[in-house]
Amino acid sequence: MTIRQDLLDTLAQVGKALGNGHRLALLERLAQGEAAVETLAETAGLTVGNASAHLQHLRRAGLVTARRAGKQMIYRLTDQRTVTLLSLMRDVAETNLAEMERLVSRLFADDNPDGALEAISRGELLSGLRHGSVALLDVRPEDEFESGHLPDAINIPLEQLEAMLDELPKDREIVAYCRGPYCVLSHEAVKKLRALGYQVRRFDEGFPEWKAAGLPVQ
Repeated sequence: MTIRQDLLDTLAQVGKALGNGHRLALLERLAQGEAAVETLAETAGLTVGNASAHLQHLRRAGLVTARRAGKQMIYRLTDQRTVTLLSLMRDVAETNLAEMERLVSRLFADDNPDGALEAISRGELLSGLRHGSVALLDVRPEDEFESGHLPDAINIPLEQLEAMLDELPKDREIVAYCRGPYCVLSHEAVKKLRALGYQVRRFDEGFPEWKAAGLPVQ
């Protein structure tokens, strides 16, 4: 009984490490690719000191590992199955917590006033790619794109979008994607492009979920 309880207590360390929104934000960024603590802090809206403290919790739980590169500490996910774990947490929460549904509806409040901004599912996106009817737009920062992206995606970070419209095809529907289901970068890109007359939707997942599903990446 003691060993069994010890096992459960050890397992609970993972749950405790995940029990903080800032740490989930850090994991979301690391799901895009490895990054220095300074980059992680900026992405998560934390000071470097606070980000380092949260990363140590994640490291003790075996969720991230680190290496030194000169004066920088570079972190990465220990196991890509963490992306699947986060997806399961999200699914359970959205299914069983009314507050999650309310918050998601607020996050994308203007998505479906007339259905025009409705997100595209993985199945629809795969079909569009097979038929050559869609073009992929990755609106993440360049360093995240270089760590991995969907096949043949065009990388235009959100803040550069209006200056790089010539890069976008005009003969196909554009599908914008970013870090994951709660990432608003692609949502903002869709709004901007639709206002300019482009046919565009956002992918309802992101690069990590696509990769975790075993689909091709570059």
